[in-house]
Amino acid sequence: MPRCEDVLVDEHLRELAAHLQGPARLKSDLLTEARHGLLDAVEAYRESGVSPTEAQRRAVIEFGSPAQLLPSWQAELAVGALRGLSLRMLAIAGVGVAAGDLTWRGSSWSSGPRPPAGYLLLSNSVDWIWLGALLLAVAGLLVVAASARSPRPGVALAQRVVGTGLTGMLALAMVAGCALFTWSLNLWDAALSWPPMIIGAVLVGGAYFSLVRAARGWLVAAAR
Repeated sequence: MPRCEDVLVDEHLRELAAHLQGPARLKSDLLTEARHGLLDAVEAYRESGVSPTEAQRRAVIEFGSPAQLLPSWQAELAVGALRGLSLRMLAIAGVGVAAGDLTWRGSSWSSGPRPPAGYLLLSNSVDWIWLGALLLAVAGLLVVAASARSPRPGVALAQRVVGTGLTGMLALAMVAGCALFTWSLNLWDAALSWPPMIIGAVLVGGAYFSLVRAARGWLVAAAR
């Protein structure tokens, strides 16, 4: 429970926290660091003979108002959200590109007639979408690294472009992947009982869920 003389500091931090959106751990780290800095300033004022309440008031004013602090803090959270989205996409798209065909190998229908040309086009499109997402994820990590070195407006624009691209690629991958899965079931009844197909569908569903959460987190953080 905070001491009574810490209430003003805590109120200031709660106001900041209410307006911040982004990765929970990074947000918590920012607020914890801010609290330590504020309390250190309060302690310094008190050691110079200032009353507890006045020490807090001066520390809070010196620290900065929400209007002064929120833009830079929210930008940092947006970068953190883009890092998380890029890392998840890099891992999932990498697996998708490397192992996407494993669900079909050895199936009872793999040696049968070739599927329709439209099906083959859709299947190839899914592969290209994941490859594009993989490359965008690498670009996202490069942009995040550049953001740590330079706060230039061009870097901020690159963040939005890459984040939007990753979100769009995810939407395309979900639509094309679900269409391919449905078409596969219509072409081959045995696909519904083929274990690799079932396992693959469960894993892909979990991957989509994870990526959607990461993309939503970035959209919310970037929109603030």
